[in-house]
Formats: sequence, C-alpha cells, structure tokens
Amino acid sequence: MATALLSVSDKTGLVGFARGLRRLGYDLFATGSTLQALTDAAVDARPVSDLTGFPEMMDGRIKTLHPGVHAGLLARRDKPEHMEALAQHGLKEIDLLCCNLYPFVETVTRPGVAFEEAVEQIDVGGPAMIRAASKNHESVIVVVRPERYTEILDEIHSGGPDQAVRRRLAAEAFAHTAAYDTWIAAYMRGSESPGFPTEMSFAGRLAQPLKYGENEHQQAAFYRYGPDPGGLGGARQIQGKELGFNNIQDAAAAFQLVSDYGPPAVAIIKHTNPCGLAIAEDISVAYRVAYECDTVSAFGGVVAVNRPLDRSTADQIVQIVTHVVIAPHVLDEAIEVLARRKSMIVLVAEPPRNALLDYDIRSVSGGFLVQDWDRAGFDRASCTVATKRAPTEAEWEQLGYAWIAVKHVKSNAIVMFKGGAAVGVGAGQMSRVESVQIAAHRAGDRAVGSVMASDAFFPFPDGLEEGIRAGVTAVIQPGGSLKDADVVAVADAAGIAMVMTGRRHFKH
Repeated sequence: MATALLSVSDKTGLVGFARGLRRLGYDLFATGSTLQALTDAAVDARPVSDLTGFPEMMDGRIKTLHPGVHAGLLARRDKPEHMEALAQHGLKEIDLLCCNLYPFVETVTRPGVAFEEAVEQIDVGGPAMIRAASKNHESVIVVVRPERYTEILDEIHSGGPDQAVRRRLAAEAFAHTAAYDTWIAAYMRGSESPGFPTEMSFAGRLAQPLKYGENEHQQAAFYRYGPDPGGLGGARQIQGKELGFNNIQDAAAAFQLVSDYGPPAVAIIKHTNPCGLAIAEDISVAYRVAYECDTVSAFGGVVAVNRPLDRSTADQIVQIVTHVVIAPHVLDEAIEVLARRKSMIVLVAEPPRNALLDYDIRSVSGGFLVQDWDRAGFDRASCTVATKRAPTEAEWEQLGYAWIAVKHVKSNAIVMFKGGAAVGVGAGQMSRVESVQIAAHRAGDRAVGSVMASDAFFPFPDGLEEGIRAGVTAVIQPGGSLKDADVVAVADAAGIAMVMTGRRHFKH
C-alpha cells in the first residue's frame, strides 16, 4: 500500500483530497491539526508518531524532524542500499507529501503583530519535508497548493504522474519554500534596517497571467506581494476587459501620483506620464480641469482619482475612450454610469499596506537595481528663495503642486502649473530645453502666469529663458548647477521668483 503524509496549514480541500487518496489505496499519516481535521471528517488517518515512534513535543515544534519521516521521503527507490536501510530500521517509504506552511506572511502583514507571535509562525519541519520530497521527486509526489489536488488525484488514477509532472510539482514546491524564506528574511531585516543586505530576494504570488506583455510577442504575468498588499497588487476589478501589462503600469503610475496629494486630485496618464492633472474642491471639477490640460492625449488614457468616484465624475469619464479608471472607492451611482463603457477597466485600490518588500525594482540584463521609493513631498520650509523676488502665496501653492507632479514625470521633466492644474508637461527628453519647449507648447496661452517645476537643475540658463518667454512667473528646481548664478541672474532680470529645494526628482 502506498503511503501519504499530510501536514497542512491551509485546510482548503484537504478532506476531499484525503478521501480521494484513500480510494486510490493510500495509507494516510498526518500531523497535529491536519490529523484532527481528518478525524473530525471520519477519514481514516494515523498520527505521524506512528511513522517516527516518537511523540510530538515542545508545543509541536518537534514532530516531523525525524528519520522516520525524512528517510521515507529521501530514500531512492532505485538504490537497493537505501531500501535495505529502511527495512533494517523498520521505516516506511513515503510516496506522497502534501504540505503547506505556517501562515507567516498572513501573520506579519496584520497590524500590531508582536515579534514573538511572528516567530512562532516560522515553520521548520514543513520546509525540511518539502525540500526532501522535492529533491526525491522521481519517487515522491510533492503537493503544496490545494488547487493541485484534483489534478493529482486524476494523475494517480491514470497511472501517473509522470516525471515531467513530478518535476513541475517539485519546482513549485521549491518556489513555495523560497518565497516563504524571503518573507522571513524581510521581516527579520525590518523596514528600518540600514543599507542593503548581501543577498536579496523578492517573493510574489501570481495574481493573474496576462494575455501578453508590452508587446504581443512577449509573455507576461502579474504577481502581488503577499495575500493582500494594497496598491495595484491588492486592487479589485469591478468591470471591464482583462487587465493588460501596460494597463497595470499606467494604473500604478496614476495611482501613485494622485495618492501624493491631500486635496481631491485627478490624474490622466498616458505611457506612465501625466497628460492631465488637477487639484480642486471636488473630484468632478478636478476631472474636468485635468481633461482640459490636454484633450487630445487624454483619449485612451488611464484615469486615477484620490476620492470616491461619483456619478458626476463618471458622466464625464465615459464621454471619451478611457482604458482604465482607478479609485479608492466607486459609488453605486458611478458604477451604473461606467457600465455604459463595458470594456473599460474599473479598479478599486487602497494604499499599500506592507513595507517589508516595498522597494522600487528595475531589472537590467544580468541583474536588478533596488532603491527606496521617492516619497519626498513638498516642504516649503526647506526651500531656499534664490531670487530677489520671493513667490507670492498663490505662487507658493502652485509651486508645491508642481513639485509633487514633476517627480512622477519621466526625466528630463518639466511641469507648468496654473490654477491647480498641470497646463503643460514636457517628459522624457534628452535635453531639458526641449522639455521646456514641449511643456510650453502644450500649455499655449495658459503658460502666461503659470509656475514651472524642473526635476533637476538647469545646466544653463536657456531652459529657464524658454519658460520666461512662455510666461512663467515662478520656478521651483533643485539647484546645484555650476551655472546657478547665471540662471538666477536671468530670473532676476525677468522679475520672476525662483526657489531651490536642494533635492532632485529624477525618474528614468
């Protein structure tokens, strides 16, 4: 009779799987709460101590770390000396291991969890069994995910699984323990740890496979951090077609942008850059103003709001083709309106909830780059007025809005702001002068009386001169150029105000 060992934290589908194994002739052994669940369901199973000849001890910390388990998992059936060793010591072969691990991630992502409670959710015996069974997958079937139960029962019933399936299951099992260890390392390291560790890994759970990547010939999938991470990883889709790779990137950019503003804000994003952005007394007004920033580019864009989406705003959104709408909440009255555009994706997202793996990660050939997110906001007190004229109170307000916006625009980045709206955006140019020219072109007559933000210093006065010709009255920039004195002199000659933050906002 074949032998199966079951030891699971997630009891989903356990009883049905165990009954299926019994029907297929398996002798079942189980640990602790798994055995109790099977006993309560009248499934014939024996305690793991019948395999080890040793009782569980130390509050269950020691129950499977024993040759009675690991010899049965690791013994190669094609090696006579392995089989003789089992027989000599009266140990059983284990042909199937069903195991998933203590809910460490679910525990540490809850607010207010004590360190001692988290440590108790570090599984030791489970990963050891999974790794042993996976190493010996040619002889042992290893199952770590409940969604595989039906497939495995079908495979066994048909005389399998074959070696290709066994290897795939082993790969999934190793990924399960690797992700588990990644979260433990991140928790032990803590979000306040100085510097970066010598070795770093990231763990994601498959949220959904994607139809394709940035282009149709690229395969892609979307992963989330942990069970309920907030942000795009925890977003809930309430309407529309299947999310795409580019949809997710644009929605993330839009969501991050509006989340940086306290007052009601709306962003319209194309290719991760804002083509419309406005702050107003309510979302409906903010959307109208944001749309008017660039009515051409808004077509086919992504809209994000930082307040509950209401009917008035939804009525405006459905007037043009919009691919994605993302909001912290969508009122029923708005859902009814948005349904007119059935293919439009509507997402509900909350702020990110966990900081353990909360990094900005960029892949490069042969490696990846890791950095903290740029969460620096606008701090008027830290700014230095570099010109003879200081900004007016109205200009200070617009400069603050523009400075937050410019960090969300691809470098070289220029944003012109007026009346709570980004009237001109210059993004991703090789020359800062060209970025100013593009922003001024977008703004047109609205550039007159606007303020201008630059994500990095002006290397020469020419970029500022373009802004002055367009009609800007105040500028915010990091400073630090060898030509700062020349730039300030040009600003003074034009009678405009300029403040320096001492901090840049590059976004490559």
